[in-house]
Amino acid sequence: MKLLEGKTALITGAARGIGKAIALKYAEQGANVAFTDLAIDDNAKATEAELAKFGVKAKGYASNAANFEDTHKVVDEILKDFGRIDILINNAGITRDGLMMRMTEQQWDMVMSVNLKSAFNFVHALCPIMMKQRGGSIINMSSVVGLSGNAGQANYSASKAGMIGLAKSIAKEMGSRGIRANCICPGFIITEMTGVLADDVKKRWEEQIPLRRGGTPDDVANVALFLGSDLSSYVTGQAIPVCGGMNM
Repeated sequence: MKLLEGKTALITGAARGIGKAIALKYAEQGANVAFTDLAIDDNAKATEAELAKFGVKAKGYASNAANFEDTHKVVDEILKDFGRIDILINNAGITRDGLMMRMTEQQWDMVMSVNLKSAFNFVHALCPIMMKQRGGSIINMSSVVGLSGNAGQANYSASKAGMIGLAKSIAKEMGSRGIRANCICPGFIITEMTGVLADDVKKRWEEQIPLRRGGTPDDVANVALFLGSDLSSYVTGQAIPVCGGMNM
């Protein structure tokens, strides 16, 4: 039997990158997958088709994850289409990097809204549903910089640290109802977001990593599979770095 057979996962920001890798891994392991993105464009449609090849139900939904009302509406729509939601992965995220003395209020607010408020929105919408189901797994996509901070990323680091605090609080509040909440803290992962970095910058990053390579979206997806499945039924309130040893 596949690890996620009969389960339904909701993954935010999953049309590309790490979110897409997790969606594909979940579909491969038997999960039905609902995913959100700002717009369901050709790329999102292609993701739908890739997921459906595994013989599961898959559908993308246009949603502004940072908008509270929009989030509750899309969750209602997903429930009508899928019947239940067993796993929530708060993956939607952006960066607006800059030194603190030059960072604008808009840069701060935008990152906090997309990265952290979006997680609150989806958890708020799904907690009552998971409580009625007497179980569920919530996975927040944090970052190693949420553990250590990073110069030039005060907004991003703060939002990712907030994801950890949110997951730990949910774990304490909802554990008696069978709801687990954990964080994944990726390190230097090769995606479109990091692909724009100059080669010398990438090399410097890799030299700081004990395994001497950047991670892949699949490296993160494998941990998400563990946290979403019953293999991790006694794991909650944890922040798990996936960073090749960079954060030690």
